[in-house]
Amino acid sequence: MARTTNHRAKRDLIGYLFISPWLVGFLVFTAWPFVQSIYLSFTRYNIVTAPKWVGGANYQMLLTQDELFWKSAWVTLRYAAISVPIAIVIGVVLALLLNADVKGIAVFRTVFFLPSIVPVVATSVLFIWLLNPNIGLINRMLALIGVDGPAWLNTAPWAFYSLVMMALWGVGGSMVIYLAGLKDIPTYLYEAATIDGASAVHKLRHVTLPMLTPVIFFNLVMGIIGAFQTFTQAFVMTPGGGPQDSTYFYSLYLYNRAWKYLDMGYASAMAWMLFLVIVVLTALVFRTQRKWVHYGG
Repeated sequence: MARTTNHRAKRDLIGYLFISPWLVGFLVFTAWPFVQSIYLSFTRYNIVTAPKWVGGANYQMLLTQDELFWKSAWVTLRYAAISVPIAIVIGVVLALLLNADVKGIAVFRTVFFLPSIVPVVATSVLFIWLLNPNIGLINRMLALIGVDGPAWLNTAPWAFYSLVMMALWGVGGSMVIYLAGLKDIPTYLYEAATIDGASAVHKLRHVTLPMLTPVIFFNLVMGIIGAFQTFTQAFVMTPGGGPQDSTYFYSLYLYNRAWKYLDMGYASAMAWMLFLVIVVLTALVFRTQRKWVHYGG
């Protein structure tokens, strides 16, 4: 008995030794900063001097005195409300089209998936050129049909929608997940629907979409989390927050408070506000899943 226990302990120890590099990295670079940021959010801290405890002053200033906080929060919320549903619809439609059994379909799937693996910085630089009002490809194509394209990134309404349009560039990533979901739908459901005389539209409405709701639910949650952390494209394409702060996303404002003004305490409070908002919204989505997500069984 004692021999078995010693062998098991030795085996566990070897296992912990193998994962110890990851454990150390997680504790040092993730867990400790996570806990430390809670403390810093209640302090005035500029990296150079020691943190000074100010209680809830950072949170009070955020909610009652900082207009830019509310403006950046509204930009981010509007971006999530627009880009996430559109990305889901386009992703599902693309997956339905690319689920067809036609010649060369693998090539089409690859073409639509490739943009999603391009780094965001590279994509942002590409879109700066595409949206250039003078030499950009989009305005040149609009000129061919007699339409004067706007100064996409330099005018208030279009700068925001340019970033929304760019968000759809990477929809191929979710498209692949929808495609996997479509492949997982049992064929006998379609056979039963065919016997009952269901049309293609009825099969889509009553078989395909209900069976795809778990995948849509997953992409909805991930989309919300990603949209609320939008930063890189806004930082690269409109580093100053865009015309009239129309692209001043919450994460961009948080970054500026932390690294431009070295106001780490305030930035930590902003980070925790963002974390709480994402948690609440995710919890709300999880709460509604019983009414519209079908798990087949």
